Amino acid sequence: MAGAQAEPVEALVVGGGPAGLMAAETLAAAGARVLLAEAKPSVGRKLLMAGKSGLNLTKDEPPAIFADAYGPAAEWLGPMLVAFGPAEARDWARGLGQEVFTGTSGRVFPVAMKASPLLRAWLARLTGAGVEIRARWRWLGWAEDGAARFATPEGARTLAPRVTVLALGGASWARLGSDGAWAQILAARGVPLAPFAPSNGGFRVDWSPAMARHFGAAIKPVALSAGGRTARGEFVLTAGGVEGGGIYALGPVLRDGAALTLDLLPDRAEAETARRLARPRGGASLSNHLRKTLNLGPAKIALLRECVPDIAGAGPEALARALKALPLPLLGPAPMDEAISTAGGVARAGLDPALMARAVPGTFCAGEMLDWDAPTGGYLMTACLATGRWAGLAAARALSDASSG
Repeated sequence: MAGAQAEPVEALVVGGGPAGLMAAETLAAAGARVLLAEAKPSVGRKLLMAGKSGLNLTKDEPPAIFADAYGPAAEWLGPMLVAFGPAEARDWARGLGQEVFTGTSGRVFPVAMKASPLLRAWLARLTGAGVEIRARWRWLGWAEDGAARFATPEGARTLAPRVTVLALGGASWARLGSDGAWAQILAARGVPLAPFAPSNGGFRVDWSPAMARHFGAAIKPVALSAGGRTARGEFVLTAGGVEGGGIYALGPVLRDGAALTLDLLPDRAEAETARRLARPRGGASLSNHLRKTLNLGPAKIALLRECVPDIAGAGPEALARALKALPLPLLGPAPMDEAISTAGGVARAGLDPALMARAVPGTFCAGEMLDWDAPTGGYLMTACLATGRWAGLAAARALSDASSG
């Protein structure tokens, strides 16, 4: 195929995750002929992995509160989330024949509680709209003439698209396709990037051997505080440290080195806690006293002893203070490839309001490869869909403008 002419393509989408599939759907709905290239043997691999825990599509809450979960990126993503937010995500799933329900926390899931039925319906709709999917096509960047280069099972291939949407994911879970290898390619073309950082991942703790028996235990209820922020949730003790929703919610400030404190009794005031602990202890051990007076479980007691080794001799007030503001020293984030998602990626300054790369006209970016950070709870999925749709609409307008011009 060396020297072969590039295959003409009207609209190219690179990446078969939620953002890429939504971009392809949006372009096809606008009448474009779409080719979607995916490096892995099949599309939607990370989506299917997420579906193993229920596939949290979105969260049912007011738009302003929903947008606030994106932190500094809220202003940037705001118009995209207004155009496709929680209500639109629910309607989209129902349009694929997947009824949804809202849990007590406001999180929205398919009734099926898995991703495979939704993905099958989605692929059927894309196929019906004429979208061509080529698996095992790994994007290698651009040739000197601007053609898109790919490594394929048939060897090197090039495509000449009129517009391109890149939806290549972040830099975690490389085995599912999000390896971040695209960053060097875009950087070489002058696209500004923010460094990748783990998001929605665990943090390392140097546990003593005594904690091993509690690995796998969930700490709940608990309130976590760091960097002036507080999250109510739970987390799990692991051999490497801690992970779970409560930790993920504070991930951005913990990454920056903020100290973590735990309120192991979030539903009980410190004064009431001290009053209970002042009851006569008799010959009971500290563990039994904590269990009887506060209904504290073994994992929380072990955590208290781990973080305050000399707590056994403390009085009721000191015990209460420790239980209500327990310092948990962290050694930093767990490896990035173990994180659910990543922060960093294509910087806002490198894109125009339509998500087109300023340094590569006609190429749009979407999904987790953009520099935004969001907690789990439906925010990740909704923003991937919203940015994929936004980029798809912009690419469709570019095609239309070029045709009319």
